[in-house]
Amino acid sequence: MAESSGRKLVVQVCNAKNLMPKDGQGTASAYAIVDFDGQRRRTKTKFRDLNPEWDEKLEFAVHDIDSMATEILEISLYNDKKNGKRSNFLGKVKIGGSTFVQSGSEALVYYPLEKRSVFSQIKGEIGLRICYIDENPPASEAVVPPVEQNSDAAPPVPVEEDAKKQEENKDEKGEEKKVDEKPKEEAKENEEQKPPPPMDNSKTEEAPAPSPVPTPPDVVENPPITHNEKTKQLKEKTETAKRADLGVNELELSSLASDRSRSACDLVDRMPFLYVRIVKAKRAKPESGSSLHAKLVIGTHSVKTRNQSDKDWDQVFAFDKEGLNSTSLEVSAWEEEKKENDQNTESFLCLGTVSFDLQEVPKRVPPDSPLAPQWYSLESEKSPGNDIMLAVWIGTQADEAFQEAWQSDSGGFMPETRAKAYLSPKLWYLRLTVIQTQDLQLGSQSEPKVRSPELYVKAQLGAQVFKTSRTSVGLSPSNSPNPTWNDDLVFVAAEPFEPFLVVSVEDATRGQSVGHVKIPMQSIERRIDDQTEPKSRWFNLVGDENRPYMGRIHVRVCLEGGYHVLDEAAHVTSDVRASSKRLAKAPIGLLEVGIRGATNLLPVKSKDGVPGTTDAYVVAKYGPKWVRTRTILDRFNPRWNEQYTWDVYDPCTVLTIGVFDNGRYKRNESGKPGKDFRIGKVRVRLSTLDTNRVYMNSYSLTVLLPSGAKKMGEIEIALRFSCFSWLSLIQAYASPMLPRMHYVRPLGPAQQNILRHTAMRIVTTRLARSEPALGEEVVQFMLDSDNHVWSVRRSKANWFRVVGCLTRAATLARWLDGIRTWVHVPTTVLMHVLLVAIVLCPYLLLPTVFLYAFLIIVLRFRFRQSVPPNVDPRLSHVESVSLDELDEEFDGFPTTRSSDQVLRIRYDRLRALAGRAQTLLGDMAAQGERLEALFSWRDPRATGIFAVFCLFASLLFYAVPFKVFVLGSGFYYLRHPRFRDDMPSLPTNFFRRLPSLSDQVL
Repeated sequence: MAESSGRKLVVQVCNAKNLMPKDGQGTASAYAIVDFDGQRRRTKTKFRDLNPEWDEKLEFAVHDIDSMATEILEISLYNDKKNGKRSNFLGKVKIGGSTFVQSGSEALVYYPLEKRSVFSQIKGEIGLRICYIDENPPASEAVVPPVEQNSDAAPPVPVEEDAKKQEENKDEKGEEKKVDEKPKEEAKENEEQKPPPPMDNSKTEEAPAPSPVPTPPDVVENPPITHNEKTKQLKEKTETAKRADLGVNELELSSLASDRSRSACDLVDRMPFLYVRIVKAKRAKPESGSSLHAKLVIGTHSVKTRNQSDKDWDQVFAFDKEGLNSTSLEVSAWEEEKKENDQNTESFLCLGTVSFDLQEVPKRVPPDSPLAPQWYSLESEKSPGNDIMLAVWIGTQADEAFQEAWQSDSGGFMPETRAKAYLSPKLWYLRLTVIQTQDLQLGSQSEPKVRSPELYVKAQLGAQVFKTSRTSVGLSPSNSPNPTWNDDLVFVAAEPFEPFLVVSVEDATRGQSVGHVKIPMQSIERRIDDQTEPKSRWFNLVGDENRPYMGRIHVRVCLEGGYHVLDEAAHVTSDVRASSKRLAKAPIGLLEVGIRGATNLLPVKSKDGVPGTTDAYVVAKYGPKWVRTRTILDRFNPRWNEQYTWDVYDPCTVLTIGVFDNGRYKRNESGKPGKDFRIGKVRVRLSTLDTNRVYMNSYSLTVLLPSGAKKMGEIEIALRFSCFSWLSLIQAYASPMLPRMHYVRPLGPAQQNILRHTAMRIVTTRLARSEPALGEEVVQFMLDSDNHVWSVRRSKANWFRVVGCLTRAATLARWLDGIRTWVHVPTTVLMHVLLVAIVLCPYLLLPTVFLYAFLIIVLRFRFRQSVPPNVDPRLSHVESVSLDELDEEFDGFPTTRSSDQVLRIRYDRLRALAGRAQTLLGDMAAQGERLEALFSWRDPRATGIFAVFCLFASLLFYAVPFKVFVLGSGFYYLRHPRFRDDMPSLPTNFFRRLPSLSDQVL
């Protein structure tokens, strides 16, 4: 294939940092090999340097501009041994073509070096500048015959005709984007064994100019690359050319290449539905201006289409077959009658009826083609000759017409009851560094001047407002006329961004603003690491209309793409990816969730004044994707049978599933929608799931109400976690939990907590503005937005969790005490033998410990949990909490209770708990102070005794072998009870007599 695209890729290999020593002398002689589109380039070798600097530019020809976004640029670093042996691997980097920018927009980016296998010892990073350059060739050189050696080749095509063919070829590419993904994936998996698919052959016949032709040998710039590999790569580009036009990289589409033969609803049951598609009606005597509607009747079910005068209905109705109480379907058409005398009364004329026996209705299951509608004659004595076009079939919830159809079990066309998928807004951290101000115009001529005014800078992004510290500016020499802050203010920005970031200088002394500036969000640069600082900028401060210039301010502002913005509680996080797409990684697996149904749900609201109804739906959240099932109206055992999938990027994340009662599809007297009632919640940690195994279990739904804990029913869920690569899954456990910026430039705990709750509010607001809205109470319940509020119940739960962890240590201590007190004589004798063996053969100590640990883990394998753990009411202590404690937990912050007696009781209880914690902290501090008193001579006699003991101990350990000391200490610890004393030991008595600082506390 001739290189006629006119574009080349320029890769500048700048430097590398902190490479792993590989030459056995603490250094490495590194060189880089760059591969792109079948072309290979190599840099020079930098000898004995762990931080080499090359600054070499390598150029690659881009054969196909349309498929450049799907190509992968791979840079590998090796240690040059110079002795004929194989070079040592130092790391590699893979970069998708969708991240390449045009020349002039490139920047120096440091990429962390990746491992080749799980056993590779790799560290460091490499700095690259990558861009592409478009070179427009002359018109005479733009047209070249495809193969000059072929005597039957077609004559050269004129430039104008060639340009038209190229435009037609692009149009064909745009049309082929709509082809189903399944044949593309199958063709990609079998590209080495099968020829290109038919659509590519037709494309080649219609547009021969850009067709992939084998390149002559004299054009190939890299002889080591064989022509077979080149042909295979050209096939891959032909297969993925349409993906490049969509702007989607290979990492985002890797999950689509999984097993597509698996059914989309194999985790749930097939639910039969009767589908009726009514297209239009044809009258024997058409009348202009009259409106028609169709009516469907199945037993007690009756529904009609919308009224149309000249347009078609084209509506689909889906009836749950289990809820049908008749075996016949009647479809009738009605025409509105016009009466001159009575204009307010509406009357309709029946144009005829057609009936269907439901036992003779055909069945259809995807991927069968849709059933074509047909004309049916309407039987009528008054108005004969009318026809209606419709189609009737029996399908399942997997039918493509189900989502947009009128559904009998969810209330028809109500938008609040239909299944929807939502996406959380993409969040960024915005860092504003306020450096200093200059030339401030403080006050006016009519106002008296303040000697030392206090200034601070306030920044506002949407509803977020942050302030810097205050600094004094005055006329005295001690105060600088140009105040300096150097404070960082961090905001949470959500796409689409707010139009402006408002920065103002405030005078705290006068209580007024000095000036402000509006920074457009589109002008703020983005960065993905801390290698390069964003450029600082000066902005003029603007006052009111009469004061256009009030000084200037020096700031540094950027959008941090290297962080992950936490928008949920840290212990139940479901996504840890960075904000920038340039740091995106390929998914390691696929999570499939089948929401089957619920059983024994309790009634939560009344219907027509009679209590006893539940309109339940399910919300599932993982990562930025939220899914909501349809609402099943007035059922205590609803069956949804809906299946959803998510890409998994980290196995140590949590899937959250909540069940709610829909109260928004009904309006109150003022016209506002009601609120959804929480029924229960289920959390599943993906790391507790075996790969490629289906878990189908029922989970109890327990909700905490002000009246106490209440079991609301059970939900049946099917889960499957499919892994693409075991190697990637194992490597995920060795990688950091959060992106790199969280560790090299961490945020403080208090600041991170504020930003997390800000992100929660942003996500809640954005999802509440969707249509249909995902209620604020639903999002807050799913995100656990109130887990930071004080709760006696949660404090008890956390305390007993700590006690549970210490119970293991207490059990081990009791076991050792039983050995030393000779409770079981054979075990104690065996410990004596083991002690002698360890002292005589100390190298067996660590192997024995790890072998015992391995055996214990293997023996406990058969006792592992077969069901993924869920929310535990017993661990949450929901059954042992009082009503007053629950009322305090559900109280807002600040409190909304006005009773002084209630607040006094809660305050006294809090004081009692704080007093216990205060005593515990004092005891812990006293132990550390006693240990420090041994060396501080606070008690001269105790310190002197300890000094003499240290002197004699040094002489003793010098004269006595260490093995003898260990053996003697072990025998002394395991001595028989008749040689023991009931009183505390001498070291314990000595340590307890040491002074602490408790007596100095007032």
